[in-house]
Amino acid sequence: MTAIGMTTLENGLRMVTVPLPHLHSAEVAVYLKVGGRNDPPGESGLAHFLEHMLFRGAGPYRSSLEIEAAFESLGGSVNAATDADSTCFFGRIHPRHVSSGLAILAEMLLRPRLEGVDLERRIIGEEALQDLNEEGEEINPDVVVGQLLWPAHPLGGSTLGTLEDLERISDASLRRHLAAWYRPNNAVVVAAGPVRHEELVAAAADCLGGWQAAPLPDQLPVTALPDGPALALVRNPDSQVTVQLAFRACQRDSSRLITQKVLRRLLAGGGCSRLHLALRENLGLVYSVDAGFGAYDETGCLTIDLATAPENLCAVLETTLAELRRLADEPAVQEELERVKTVYLAELDYSRDSVTDMAVRYGWGTLMGVVREIDDDQRLVREVTAEGVRGLAEELFKPDNRFLGVIGPQEGVNRAALERLLAMA
Repeated sequence: MTAIGMTTLENGLRMVTVPLPHLHSAEVAVYLKVGGRNDPPGESGLAHFLEHMLFRGAGPYRSSLEIEAAFESLGGSVNAATDADSTCFFGRIHPRHVSSGLAILAEMLLRPRLEGVDLERRIIGEEALQDLNEEGEEINPDVVVGQLLWPAHPLGGSTLGTLEDLERISDASLRRHLAAWYRPNNAVVVAAGPVRHEELVAAAADCLGGWQAAPLPDQLPVTALPDGPALALVRNPDSQVTVQLAFRACQRDSSRLITQKVLRRLLAGGGCSRLHLALRENLGLVYSVDAGFGAYDETGCLTIDLATAPENLCAVLETTLAELRRLADEPAVQEELERVKTVYLAELDYSRDSVTDMAVRYGWGTLMGVVREIDDDQRLVREVTAEGVRGLAEELFKPDNRFLGVIGPQEGVNRAALERLLAMA
């Protein structure tokens, strides 16, 4: 891979190219640092709603069909995503059409028609209903537990918004949010693949050079938060309970984030991981167990996700907490640690062949101020020690940092027993 290209236009728009001349596809994306955490009070879901609306026609494209057709005529496709603190518009495209693909994205960003608000509201409402039970309660475990981790803060809510808030979002709301956050000094354009930096910069200057910068709104910070342990039980008809056990953890720029990623893989990173062996192979209590994390400007979380029969819930939690205590008490065996690190190092190498992975690394990474070369990540992985993992585990897995969500049938679920297990040192 040749050198990464980086240029900032006069309006503050950052341009990044990741040359991958050996590949035969490209990805072009625009990242904006605005997401669910930036939704105003009473208008949760606004950032996600606006993302949807940019597909409902822009500039010369009168509808979402015309936007989709324009990308397909270039041999590509277009999509978008909104998460807690970023929004991304991206397209996989033939390398010779990267400039044309960026021009279509520019029309969406600068000249959206914002027509059909009520129709889009119904579509998003149907999406939101998938995360509600028959009583209208939230059943998405990320949201159920997020509300324990960050109560009364948008980080703990759903990026889709509540049904009540979706009804409040108006044309004026959308235009206000667009004007406030969709600014070149809040954005990064990235292209990965067999692309030329000077061509992308010229294309961006042509179609986005007139985009006007402006001061950005303040972001609501995460302030003092209650300690755990905390437990949320949500009824939902099913044959199993969905379980998420979470811990407040490293923020995005933490020097220990790589150590946390290794810790996550030790817990639930494959067939040899500790929770997979303990819960599935040894006890047969789950089919699968996963671990994930979220990292933000000033906070983060580590999560363990699984599903089990209600009658097995206490045994699953007890076993999981025992494995966490073992990781906090005893340094990992060197052979186990090296195996996990070897897989991690290999996956970093594999990402060199993915235009999407490279666009995320250098586009999103530049937006968030955490961009780092793969070689540097690999060096940091190699430097992770068993004692470093143990020390982080000891800090994260304390009783006052445990947050548990259980979603499913509540018959046979013993709340008092769960609370005792969560509080045990």
